[in-house]
Amino acid sequence: MALAPGLVLVTGANGSGKTNLLESLHVGTQGFSPRTRSDTQLIRQGSTAARIELSGTRGPTPVSVAVGLSADEPRRARLDGAALRSAEQLRSELVTLVFTPDRLAIVKGGPAARRAYIDRTLARLYPARAHIPIDYATAVGQRNAALRRVSLGLSHRDVLAPWTAQVADLGAMLTASRRDVIELLQPGFGERADELGLEDALLGYAAEPPTIAALEKRLDRDIERGITGIGPHLDEIAVRSSERDLRTFGSQGEQRLAVLSLLLAEAELIALRRRVPPLLLLDDAFSELDENRRRILSERIGAVGQTIVTATGTEALPLAPAQLLRVTPGRVEIS
Repeated sequence: MALAPGLVLVTGANGSGKTNLLESLHVGTQGFSPRTRSDTQLIRQGSTAARIELSGTRGPTPVSVAVGLSADEPRRARLDGAALRSAEQLRSELVTLVFTPDRLAIVKGGPAARRAYIDRTLARLYPARAHIPIDYATAVGQRNAALRRVSLGLSHRDVLAPWTAQVADLGAMLTASRRDVIELLQPGFGERADELGLEDALLGYAAEPPTIAALEKRLDRDIERGITGIGPHLDEIAVRSSERDLRTFGSQGEQRLAVLSLLLAEAELIALRRRVPPLLLLDDAFSELDENRRRILSERIGAVGQTIVTATGTEALPLAPAQLLRVTPGRVEIS
């Protein structure tokens, strides 16, 4: 059996703690859980605190991380012994990409799930632009609040002008940034999807940025409804294969392949642009894939960097992992 040098396989029965192990690695490298924002759900039942300590390398440089969780205090994190302002600051220093079965929502869910994915990718590929989606959402929220005050007769229409200008300006920046991200992702996404048998895979984004003129044209309607009715907060990002929209016309297997292809494309871009590959965490990624696709996926993830994959048994992985971990409740054994 061929060896996948960067791959760690975690096996164990359902409910043994495999997903918990991956979740702890995500919290320890990103400062937050991909599953919940409630720290009490991350702490062992009956305890009031938890701690995650990790050590490894970032490229050639040793790195150590410690994250402390408490039921009644904010999360605390240290990177190489230095305290961080917040635990989530870790994600600007370390990059971890995760696949879990609920990540299929990127394809099968509503437009908000795809917008959120592209905006998270924007922050990872263009750290200097990470503020744009946040600033845009703030401007839309402020404009919506002003629209409601005008609707109730509590403010004059003139108060809307500054927020309209901000929505137009930041909306144009966000639309352009999303296009840049999709343009970067598309070649790798198409190639990885094609390898996995998903033909002619494309990301579609045909949105136009909001302008002051367009926002003012629909001002009466926006005041009546109390919301900003155009802009990138409403944009659709389509995921297609052979001109089929996979949200509507894709099988769950095809949707899984599309999400995995996006993950691989992003991982390769991050490795190229940052010169350090991300940590990949794949929870139950191989289920519903045939042996050929499992082999192709294994070869790809084994070449990207360090990847940790969970499965109920070793037979799920066609290649020999660099390391095998066997999980039983409360225990991890290294093989």
